[in-house]
Amino acid sequence: MSATAEAPDAGAAAEGRQFVTFQVEREIFGVPLAEVQEIIRMPELVQVPLAPPSLEGIANLRGAVLPVSSLRRVFGCEGAAHDDATRVVVVRLGDRPAGFVVDRMASVVTAEAGEIEDATTIEATVRSDLLRGVVKREAGLIQLLDPARLLTLDGMSQRSGTAGGGTAGLDEAQDAAVPEDDVQLVSFAAAGEEYALPIEEVQEIVQLPGAVTRVPQARSHVVGVITLRERLLPLVSLRRIFGLPEGDLGESCRVLVVSPDGAAGASIGIVMDQVKEVLRVPRGLVEPVPPLLAGEEDGWLEGICRLEQGRRLVTILSARRMFHDASLRSAVAEVTGGEAADEGAMDDEGAAGRISAEDEEQVVVFRLAGEEYGVPIGAVQEIVRVPDALTHIPRTPDFIEGVVNLRGAVLPVVDQRRRFALPAQDRNDRQRIMVLQIGGMRTGFIVDQVSEVLKIPHGAIERTPHLSEAQARLIRRVANLPAQRRMLLLIDPGDLLEAREIEALEAA
Repeated sequence: MSATAEAPDAGAAAEGRQFVTFQVEREIFGVPLAEVQEIIRMPELVQVPLAPPSLEGIANLRGAVLPVSSLRRVFGCEGAAHDDATRVVVVRLGDRPAGFVVDRMASVVTAEAGEIEDATTIEATVRSDLLRGVVKREAGLIQLLDPARLLTLDGMSQRSGTAGGGTAGLDEAQDAAVPEDDVQLVSFAAAGEEYALPIEEVQEIVQLPGAVTRVPQARSHVVGVITLRERLLPLVSLRRIFGLPEGDLGESCRVLVVSPDGAAGASIGIVMDQVKEVLRVPRGLVEPVPPLLAGEEDGWLEGICRLEQGRRLVTILSARRMFHDASLRSAVAEVTGGEAADEGAMDDEGAAGRISAEDEEQVVVFRLAGEEYGVPIGAVQEIVRVPDALTHIPRTPDFIEGVVNLRGAVLPVVDQRRRFALPAQDRNDRQRIMVLQIGGMRTGFIVDQVSEVLKIPHGAIERTPHLSEAQARLIRRVANLPAQRRMLLLIDPGDLLEAREIEALEAA
């Protein structure tokens, strides 16, 4: 880099020292947070003839043509298949966006001005003229990329400009019906109002235990503390945070466990009246917070979600911003201030009892005929209420309850009680439809109740005793939790339906 080119970059880094970081191969890279428009999953792509080698294709991003480039190809790395961790970082260059495919997201970091050094001082993984600088950390280097220079590396800047001009082939690509990114939310109620958190902010959902340790002279937001897998979990009340009337802490109350500082940070439990649904909604249904709602907590809001043609409004919160608020953070700190000393005094056996995320399995727990079952959280696309009426399809297996219209798509629905040969039950408000992806198609399963999201230690999971061929096929594992006096039957969604039954659903 020349000295004249470095000056503006250094000034920009000094002004906004927050960077979105991500991984490509084994290295960590970053771009300024202010330049990131959004981060999306890998979209459907249209291939462009004679395009630069680094261009994977183009996508329709809400009416705009988005060129999507592979950073692996730009850097000359070996190719890798896209998976669930693959993301596209969308940055705005001038008046048009550009997307860069990365292996996985890392975090948002803040760097002091003194931590940002000239890229030419290191032997970088990529050419130094593609970098704005580097941040040196104990864990390793963060290489700060210049997105505009990435695009000009092989003339992509000129090509993407031509694409935006509207040649016939690219006009067809822009008109292609590419589904908009969905937002997945956990919705819950407090004092009759419905709120939600992005599902990535929720570590787990647990039932409020009967015994909560009260903390003397704690601030009004704090309910108390409980023990969750040998760690103290401070509880705060959503009603109290928002100044809503007090309510009874009954059996329906749930605790949403969040970590405002990321997976490695301390966890906090938010107590609400009940968990309602896991929602998957198009991003277009989420609107910015209206200016008239601005107030003390307006910075805690992500947006307003419009459902059921606007008849149902869900306020989306940000746990990260809520608990970065000085008053809430200090209230929690007063409760957890003694935890570090207590943890330091733990003996080796207690320390060994700590369970890392890699040693756990996260499941959605539901009930059927008084028994608890679990399915991997990654298999659950959403959880919705059972509609008043389902359309029944003649000449289908008896366990198929019918079909419903779920946001314009036909969803076959299975009565899970019938599927498991359990006694029938009348419809009630607690029943839910769990939407799973099985055999390439989305299928809904009616269950008695969805109770929580739970992390189960791998050591508590064992093979189910072989009682019958059908049982051995459907329920292969069991989670034994003697401390909680619970036993969960774990289901592999791929085993819920046989090939011939999937064919029957497709026919329906």
